[in-house]
Amino acid sequence: MKALPEAPSALPPKGGAAGGPAKLVPQRLATGAAQDVQHYLRPGLLQLNSLPPLSLYVHLPWCLRKCPYCDFNSHEMQGGELPEQRYLDALVADLDAALPLVWGRPVHSIFIGGGTPSLFSPQGIDRLLGDIRARLKLEPDCEITLEANPGTFEKDRFRAFRGAGVTRLSVGVQSFNDAHLQALGRVHNRAQAIAAVEEAAAAFDTFNLDIMYALPGQTLQDLEQDMAVALGLEPPHISIYHLTIEPNTYFAKFPPKVPEDDTAYAMLDRITELTGAQGLERYEVSAYAKPGHRCWHNLNYWQFGDYLGIGAGAHSKLSFAHRVVRQVRFREPRLYMDHALAGQALAQDDEVARADLPFEFMLNALRLKEGFELLQFCERTGLALTAIQAGLAEAERKGLLERDHVRVRPTQRGLDFLSDLQSLFLPG
Repeated sequence: MKALPEAPSALPPKGGAAGGPAKLVPQRLATGAAQDVQHYLRPGLLQLNSLPPLSLYVHLPWCLRKCPYCDFNSHEMQGGELPEQRYLDALVADLDAALPLVWGRPVHSIFIGGGTPSLFSPQGIDRLLGDIRARLKLEPDCEITLEANPGTFEKDRFRAFRGAGVTRLSVGVQSFNDAHLQALGRVHNRAQAIAAVEEAAAAFDTFNLDIMYALPGQTLQDLEQDMAVALGLEPPHISIYHLTIEPNTYFAKFPPKVPEDDTAYAMLDRITELTGAQGLERYEVSAYAKPGHRCWHNLNYWQFGDYLGIGAGAHSKLSFAHRVVRQVRFREPRLYMDHALAGQALAQDDEVARADLPFEFMLNALRLKEGFELLQFCERTGLALTAIQAGLAEAERKGLLERDHVRVRPTQRGLDFLSDLQSLFLPG
């Protein structure tokens, strides 16, 4: 089936540290923490000679109102107030407990997602980033992204977020059509969206717009009008998502009438034409950017880099000398805060099975138009190329990818039928 860009994942949906992972163990750790580190560093079946770049994801889970299509870990504010200080305390305790696992590794990007992170005060974001800087080594050009919604009261905070250290804003516009915004349950209107984007452009050197298509009642002409407004605001980066009906959402219980697949395909083709004419290149199945404005944080996900996730329901993927580990924090905010403040934020902590690593790598890397270097597969998984040779040969035979001795790239057909391409690497 032809793949349409989906809503971003809540995990996520953009040179590793030199030397062996043993160097990452700090010289002075509490006994319990040191034992935890040794658990991850024990001998295993993989052999990673270096570690991939490391990013930090911070989840702030509250929204003014839960959107009917949203299956992210987001929660409506109760009584109009946030437990901001207690949640920030929990994030710091969570990070402190995780430090031994990433000790000494520089952080290349930070993504503050949600929820609606811009509901937090600029002072709270300033405190959060200060606490992170006190504990982690950030690269001098570290990209720090904050998700924001276009409500007027939030727009007025944008410059203050820049002053707090945020370098990139991601504005959840979704549409510039009031009828479609209402159908999506958004709390802003067209005028607020335009004002917010103009404010983001004035306050930040780079920013992103989230736009959705195949919306209830949307026509191809409606989509073209949305894109005309979006591109007229000259964003350096746009993320485009096909509306999908996810389980356990309001739309799953009461499905709206959305465009047929053929219309949705035509919308995506038109989006690619219009963005290309404005100098935004499609570099990933859902992402379009001007030169120099690609989202480094998301690129790290897609290139199978590492990320430490803190906050309610946050996911982590961390590499060690002989294994790759995935972690999940407690999902419900109050439960998360209680556990994190007690030093026990983890709800799940699992080693990725050796047999699953090829699919996990390809699931991400094949989303990129430029694909990946073959050497990178070996470096990021600790496996030999023989683990994916059969899948590569079959995908090439079907016209879904092209390759040489250095790099593998999905073809245009491969991007269009991405799920079919990715499935060729599922464990047998």
